[in-house]
Amino acid sequence: MGGAPAASAGGRCERPPLLPRVAATQGGGMLGKGVVGGGGGTKAPKPSFVSYVRPEEIHTNEKEATEKEVTLHLLPGEQLLCEANTVLKCVQEDSCQRGIYGRLVCTDFKIAFLGDDESALDNDETQFKNKVIGENDITLHCVDQIYGVFDEKKKTLFGQLKKYPEKLVIHCKDLRVFHFCLRYTKEEEVKRIVSGIIHHTQAPKLLKRLFLFSYATAARNSPATDPKKHAVMFDTLQDWCRELERTKGNMKYKAVSVNEGYKVCERLPAYFVVPAPLLEEDIEFFQGRGIPIWCWSCHNGCALLKMSALPKEQDDSMSQIQKNFSDRIYRTVHRPPYETAKTEDLSTNFLSLQEIQMAYSKFKQLFLIDNSTEFWDTDIKWFSLLESSSWLDIIRRCLKKAVEIIECLEAQNMNVLLLEDNASDLCCLVSSLAQVMMDPHCRTVFGFQSLVQKEWVMGGHCFLDRCNHLRQSDKEEAPVFLLFLDCVWQLVHQHPPAFEFTETYLTVLSDSLYIPIFSTFFFNSPHQKDMNVGKESQDSQSRPLNLLTVWDWSVQFEPKAQTLLTNPLYVEKPKLEKVQRKGTHFKHQRQLSLPLTQSKSSPKRGFFREETDHLIKNLLGKRISKLINSSEELQDGFREFYDGWHSRPPSYQGLLLPHLEGPEIKVWAQRYLRWIPEAQILGGGGVATMSKLLEMMEEVQRLQEKIEARHHSQEALQAEAASPPRTSGRLSSLFPFALLQRHSSKPVLPTSGWKALGDEDDLAKREDEFVDLGDV
Repeated sequence: MGGAPAASAGGRCERPPLLPRVAATQGGGMLGKGVVGGGGGTKAPKPSFVSYVRPEEIHTNEKEATEKEVTLHLLPGEQLLCEANTVLKCVQEDSCQRGIYGRLVCTDFKIAFLGDDESALDNDETQFKNKVIGENDITLHCVDQIYGVFDEKKKTLFGQLKKYPEKLVIHCKDLRVFHFCLRYTKEEEVKRIVSGIIHHTQAPKLLKRLFLFSYATAARNSPATDPKKHAVMFDTLQDWCRELERTKGNMKYKAVSVNEGYKVCERLPAYFVVPAPLLEEDIEFFQGRGIPIWCWSCHNGCALLKMSALPKEQDDSMSQIQKNFSDRIYRTVHRPPYETAKTEDLSTNFLSLQEIQMAYSKFKQLFLIDNSTEFWDTDIKWFSLLESSSWLDIIRRCLKKAVEIIECLEAQNMNVLLLEDNASDLCCLVSSLAQVMMDPHCRTVFGFQSLVQKEWVMGGHCFLDRCNHLRQSDKEEAPVFLLFLDCVWQLVHQHPPAFEFTETYLTVLSDSLYIPIFSTFFFNSPHQKDMNVGKESQDSQSRPLNLLTVWDWSVQFEPKAQTLLTNPLYVEKPKLEKVQRKGTHFKHQRQLSLPLTQSKSSPKRGFFREETDHLIKNLLGKRISKLINSSEELQDGFREFYDGWHSRPPSYQGLLLPHLEGPEIKVWAQRYLRWIPEAQILGGGGVATMSKLLEMMEEVQRLQEKIEARHHSQEALQAEAASPPRTSGRLSSLFPFALLQRHSSKPVLPTSGWKALGDEDDLAKREDEFVDLGDV
């Protein structure tokens, strides 16, 4: 067969002499333009119509595909490593398999599939297209797990393979799942592409081998944009001084440059803020450890600080020195009755990184779905799986801890000193959440980006280790920053008008963790970055690399797409005139279904009402005690502070507290469910409401402009009123990402764990009944 063997080595399926093309039958797949039907996992019923594609036709199709082959776009510095032709990118539906014919390539930046149907995208579907990462692109750092299918059995792939699979399954860290059928690919190409993908995604790397440096070197002479347009970078002493002035903290705290050139500590930034009474020799005494580092000042003069632990000493004399040192340092922030401080040890009284990693590992498996049947089978036990992961409970604990900190600052007028071993993980998380809730500036796009720069990037969060970008050790991996974004999403979801950015902004920010052309999330500390980009190099001839910052969204998105990152309903801070308006207090809408539906269910009806297309409603009658009654017993002072705030209408430009009760903490549907077609509500969800609101706002703005210009006529107004409104019918509840899922698979009844429930009409009549899971 044109040089391709009849049977591939090492367990790959034998290529049949005739390939059946099955159309419009149960167990078969439609074959449209650029779509190839492959073999299914189980034996299908006898089709009503079968046509045969002879082996020589495959190579005829290969020649035709080569002529219209989609061009591989390479970034500056990007190099092609290996490729394979005649690959099917599969879409699995139960026992049948459909796929797009194309070419699978691996570069030193990404894995890319080049299909024949990419030119079919219309303008609407490409409005949120990422300019760096395409729909069928996977950056090497975004690959989570790689599986091979051998005789219908899925196995994890790593290291050198003795056998090569007939299908490659890639699970991504952004929760996409790709299936590539290699059954019709030449054996030599299969070995090359599978080995190449495994090596370049799973093998340990050196920092200098990251594509970040190849890209920056190739683009060294390109014009650079000023990163300070998008955020305060906090890489100069002036940046810290201005932040002190903004928060009115410059009376009690000072910015210092004692660590300039990282002479004292490589873990700390070159510039930071400490209490004014602190001496420089105290900072140098234990190489920056045991020093209260300023994070933020409250309006009442209290401050939020963080401090790393002193090294543990076995020697008694050294332990006594440390104790005396700690007592003296503590008195710089705790001077009763003028100033009091509360210490909060996050290393012993809060979460551990292992808890966070374990919870997220369980949680993400709910969304790495291979096919429609697996989705509906999982749906039956959705709540028990969700509860057992503990991810939502961890989010609630983080938000609660931040509220406790705020209560000390706001109600008790106390400084708060956060303690942690390195003060670079949970300290970053809790201090950032507290600032988002207390400081309206941090709820703007510019302010939020500056906050991440200050607390996470300059705060020394080990992005390289926590995201495991170098694949050197799984022990250090923990999605702490993703947990922070999920906590912020809860606030955005509960108080939308208080934020200038949208949930789409948070989603693409989480995706940007794995795009190695931005330096923001690819170093463990500012010192590590400066040493590797040439700023601290002794060679005066070498020019420092100009690394991109993730905050320049024009690198990834066109202006039209960037509008989806900002909230048109954001309530801005009043200028000079202070108009007192009664805020709208959004009531809780109890929702225990798959976290998609925004409709409020009546207590007389079933708890779970989920509409997908025009099929059945899935009803479960199981209460989740942990989700409903997960709140711990709160201290009297905290409960009074918490209930007191929620009893008043919220001020979107003031203090903002989340709801902490179990049902209020929801799944971030847009991020976690966006790649699952069965989980989408076509023409519904929050996007339908937002689309209608934007339509009304645009109409009001147009009319206001016409009135002010005084050039309008009755005919113009009538013509304007008669213009067709925008429609959300083509949109999905998971817009704008759902547009990329052009294939809409028909939801199926999850029969594996259910009794016979009758036909669709009968099920629709019983949509409000409970399903007794005890009989299942």
